[in-house]
Amino acid sequence: MIEVETSLNNESVQEETYLTASHRVDKRQFSEKEYNKFVKLKGVRDWSTLTWKDVGKPYEVTSFAKEKKDWERVNGKSLPVHTSWEMFNRSFHEWFVKDVPAETKESRNRIVRNALKLNIKESAEALGDHLRLHLWNYVHRIQDGVWDPRGKRALFSGLDVVKPKILFLGAAEGYEAMQLSALYPGSEIVMVDYDSFCRDIRYREFPETYPFLGPNPSTGGLKTYYKGDFKTTYIVSDIRDLSFGREFDIVLSVGLLEHFPDDYKSEVIEWHRKFLKPNGYMVLTTPRAQLKSKVYYEVMADVMNHTYRELMTVEQMGLYLYENGVDILQHGYIKVHNGIIAKVR
Repeated sequence: MIEVETSLNNESVQEETYLTASHRVDKRQFSEKEYNKFVKLKGVRDWSTLTWKDVGKPYEVTSFAKEKKDWERVNGKSLPVHTSWEMFNRSFHEWFVKDVPAETKESRNRIVRNALKLNIKESAEALGDHLRLHLWNYVHRIQDGVWDPRGKRALFSGLDVVKPKILFLGAAEGYEAMQLSALYPGSEIVMVDYDSFCRDIRYREFPETYPFLGPNPSTGGLKTYYKGDFKTTYIVSDIRDLSFGREFDIVLSVGLLEHFPDDYKSEVIEWHRKFLKPNGYMVLTTPRAQLKSKVYYEVMADVMNHTYRELMTVEQMGLYLYENGVDILQHGYIKVHNGIIAKVR
């Protein structure tokens, strides 16, 4: 079961929240103070005055998955990037669909069984599994930090587009492109990922009943959209091999920029720029550099860390973009992500 927070389309919204089989419905109306718990839209007033001395460099995560380290030990070379992403996608999806209550109960029983037998090594492993389950449950199911619909709707709002054509680079299950398409009805989505598992499993198994909140052009009110409402094409390809021209109103990436060392970041930014129509929007997010995120990626290393990874502040993220010819229109952070909307200078 996937628990998320969202809202539904009733013209007269009732004050209530309740759990369904696949998500949490949340019809409560929030004050500005309460809303600001979910998103912080903050302002660097003049990006031209910001320097790396001011913001420092991103935090590099150096704890890696055992799967990656075992592969490199056996093969005597660095894990290829494509293989690292295949490992990550399968590992992440395995955790995403876990029956957390059942597995938590089993891990607790394993701890007790091994402790009674004085199996110290097995007890330690069971305790580690138990800790990871609790942390995953908190981040994903309680905090809804992976999808975070309320926060991302705020970060993605306000674009001057009508029925935009959206390109999602490194799309995985495609969540954020669907969220954008709900905000801007009539969109056309092109998702790109170079691991077929993302298209064939992660996107295909995305719950058909998951609701996305957006405007209803027919009534001027709100409407609930679902996966089947979005016009979507999914391409399995290396981004560098795409043959599109400057034909997209929005080019989106989620958790892409931070996987590349500084020598390659300008190339990643160019991937966004090269497909944009004149006056089109670049929309990017990266994981936040904050203490709880650092703890998360350390504890969940076996699940998350198969390749190079950084955690950034929104100022660091924005400075990479600004220095590569991009003007930042909106920037902020939500529970675990930074977000930036920008245009080519």
